[in-house]
Amino acid sequence: MNQDDLDEIEASKAPLIEHLIELRSRLIKSVIAILICFIICIYFASDIFNILIRPYEWAAGPQHPLELIYTAPQEYFFTQLKLALFGAMFLAFPVIASQVYMFVAPGLYKNERGAFLPYLIATPVLFAIGACLVYFLVMPMAMTFFLSMEQMGGDGKAAIKHLPKVSEYLGLIMVLIFAFGFVFQLPVVLTLLARVDLVSAQTLREKRKWAVVLTFIMAAVLTPPDPISQIGLAVPTLLLYEFSILAVRAVERRREEARAERDAA
Repeated sequence: MNQDDLDEIEASKAPLIEHLIELRSRLIKSVIAILICFIICIYFASDIFNILIRPYEWAAGPQHPLELIYTAPQEYFFTQLKLALFGAMFLAFPVIASQVYMFVAPGLYKNERGAFLPYLIATPVLFAIGACLVYFLVMPMAMTFFLSMEQMGGDGKAAIKHLPKVSEYLGLIMVLIFAFGFVFQLPVVLTLLARVDLVSAQTLREKRKWAVVLTFIMAAVLTPPDPISQIGLAVPTLLLYEFSILAVRAVERRREEARAERDAA
C-alpha cells in the first residue's frame, strides 16, 4: 500500500453518523424508485399478467382453452399488487444497484472502483439470463408436464381438468424467475469472494461433490415438486459452478501476475 492509497483512505474517512445518514439517503432514494415503478406497474398489471401467462399458452397449445380462475373476491386484486411489485423490482433495479455502488464506492481504492463496475453490470445481465431460461424453457416444459396429467372422462374414468388459480400460477412463475435469477449470480458472488481471497479455485474443485448435493437440495426446495423444474434449475447451477471455478482461477492468475510485477519492480 503506497502513500497515495493511504491519503485516499484518510480523505474518505467519515464519522459513523455520516455513514448512517448516507445509508438512509440511499435507502430512501431506492424506496422512492420502487414506489414510482410500483405505481406505473399497477396501471400495466394486466399487461404484465398477459406476458407471464405466455409460457402456459405455449404449453397448452391452440387446442387447449386458456382459462384461469380465482376463488376469493379479493384474490385477483392482491395478485395485481404482487404483479406490480414484481415489475417494480425489475424496473427499479438499475437505481438500486447505482445507489449501492455510490454508497460503497467512497470506501474503495480507485482501481477497486473500476473493478467493481463489471460486477455491477454483470448482475442484471445474469439475472435476465436466468429469467429468460425460466420464461422460454423451464416454465413451458413444466406446464406441459402438468397438463399431461389431465384425463378425459368416460368408460368408468373421472374427468380430470387442469384449472389453475391465478395467484398460484403467477406465484409459481415469479418464484421460479427470482430463484433462477439469484442462482445465476453465483459467478459474481464467487469471483468477488476470490478478489478478497476468501475462496480459491482449488477449494471449489475439492468441494465439487458437495456442491452437486447442495445444488439438488436447493433445487428441490426452491422449485415445485416436479422433475422438470428441479433439473432445469440444478443443471444450469452446476454449469455456473464450473464456470465460476474458471473465473476464480482467472482472478488468481491476474493477482499472481500483479504480485510478480511488484516483486520485479
